Amino acid sequence: MIVIVLPVVLEAKVKNYSIAVLEGDGIGPEIIREGLKVLKAVEEVSGVTFSTTYYPYGAEHYLATGEVLPDSALRELEQNNAIFFGAAGDPRVPPGILEIELILKIRFLLDQYINLRPIHLFPNVVSPLRNDKGIDFYIIRENTEDFYNGMGHRFDVRNDNSLRQQCALEMKRKRYRAQVSIDSQLDIKEDYAITLGLMTKGGAERVFRYSFDLARRKGKAKVTSVDKANVIPHLYTLWREAFSEVSKEYPDISTEFTFVDAVTMWFVKNPENFGVVVAPNLFGDIISDLGAGISGGLGFAAGANINPGGVSMFEPIHGSAPKYKGLNIANPIATILSGGIMLEELGQERLGRLVREAVTAVLRDNVVRTKDMGGRATTSEMGDAIAAKVYEISRGIE
Repeated sequence: MIVIVLPVVLEAKVKNYSIAVLEGDGIGPEIIREGLKVLKAVEEVSGVTFSTTYYPYGAEHYLATGEVLPDSALRELEQNNAIFFGAAGDPRVPPGILEIELILKIRFLLDQYINLRPIHLFPNVVSPLRNDKGIDFYIIRENTEDFYNGMGHRFDVRNDNSLRQQCALEMKRKRYRAQVSIDSQLDIKEDYAITLGLMTKGGAERVFRYSFDLARRKGKAKVTSVDKANVIPHLYTLWREAFSEVSKEYPDISTEFTFVDAVTMWFVKNPENFGVVVAPNLFGDIISDLGAGISGGLGFAAGANINPGGVSMFEPIHGSAPKYKGLNIANPIATILSGGIMLEELGQERLGRLVREAVTAVLRDNVVRTKDMGGRATTSEMGDAIAAKVYEISRGIE
């Protein structure tokens, strides 16, 4: 006899969410298709609905029009509840154009100041580490300041008899606009470049509060702050001071400081010691890929660019893999997990957990495995399997 038990997730408040979809380049459309397939399954078992609007911005649009992301489109994106993004990058487009004028433009001008990356080793996923104590922590990267701000200049002095060089730099954010003039005189006759890092106390404090709140929400006992204050003191002593002040508001959470070079060693040696790790923009970018590496690779590396008071963007952290475009062999799990994070950030934490449980169940069964896992399953077959688990878990079929 088949007994159908009404799923707990049906208690979720019925609501429609508008989702802006940017499929992007390369394998982007294929992995986004599977992410939306799983969201459709969630929709059918929960009563929550999703209205999707597709936007064409990416390599093909740029090559056809010369346009990356107009300001009018950015304003449209901001009217949605969330943005679901595939991948950016195409060998026909010079490096930096799509990354800066599409991804970073969205992050910066929509003030998505949190970059969240869960680091979790799922069942039957191989880690390069011989570690049986578990890998399950979160990396939070400050997402709008530090050295990823666009303020830099390359000086070409080889054909200039003057040693004095000047330039004006600008950094535009939702919170403020920075304008810096550089009057440089370097007593050598060769090209050189300058990049400026910028950090505000308020920008750091808001990231720390999110980090401590996440630790409480996820049951993590410790928040680790990463920096390089011993050699870049002006930026990172400000970072440390802000962390220390905010930590006083969370006496139930333990804290520690570590340098970025040391944390890379400890990620490999003792990853089980971490709960929530928070880092400035540049260092956070680096260590989060290391986190992906120790937890099975980029195929499992979900990501989110979050503005807690505005619209957030959810994306896998891997690239567009143009050589695999159209082959239906890419692993869509990172994209599907990113959709789960999107549900959590929209206030549907039960449904976010459902997606993660469905992924875990498929991996635990160890039947459907994509090429990067040593299997033969297609992108769509993995999406089908996870969507089926959503139905199975929520309906409680026996």
